[in-house]
Amino acid sequence: MRVHIVYAHPSDGSFTHALLDAFQRGLTEAGHQSTVSDLYRMGFQPSLTPAEYLRESSHGVDWPVPDDVAAEQAELDAAQVWTFVYPVWWTDCPAILKGWFDRVWTIGQAYHPTTLNQADQALVLCAAGHTADHLRATGCYQAMETTMLTDRIAERAKAKRFVLFDGSEALADDAWRRRRAEHLDAAHRLGRELAM
Repeated sequence: MRVHIVYAHPSDGSFTHALLDAFQRGLTEAGHQSTVSDLYRMGFQPSLTPAEYLRESSHGVDWPVPDDVAAEQAELDAAQVWTFVYPVWWTDCPAILKGWFDRVWTIGQAYHPTTLNQADQALVLCAAGHTADHLRATGCYQAMETTMLTDRIAERAKAKRFVLFDGSEALADDAWRRRRAEHLDAAHRLGRELAM
């Protein structure tokens, strides 16, 4: 199975990067092929240009898209599973990933009409400083899950799942070390046990 990962974190030393590595290791062990769009490393431009905005607002379905957008769309079309890996910043993904959706989900490809190949699965793996309990109590968890699964992914994938790896800032050092190890094991399992 081919898995395309859209990854958004500026630091290779981050917990989010460790999640990416653990997930990819599991995919490799299970015999899956994976590709990664590392948005920061690619220097992905997250802002719509005036020409892109005009294409979207004019419903220019047959108008060309920029090469970097076309390349991302081709990666998605070639994969059966899409995975989004990122940290939670201000109850959402980093701006570079939000901009990826703004630019890559184009009219005539992601909507009105949708010509993008529907994924079998979409996984959202995100790292949060707060605990899941705190995020649920404040309504932030529900907002993040709804935004990613209902709005951004929607019917573009047959099945979808939101997985939060929590507590990096909220837990004391010893508790965080234990939780971190549990999270990395879980990310590895997600990759290894991904259904064929």
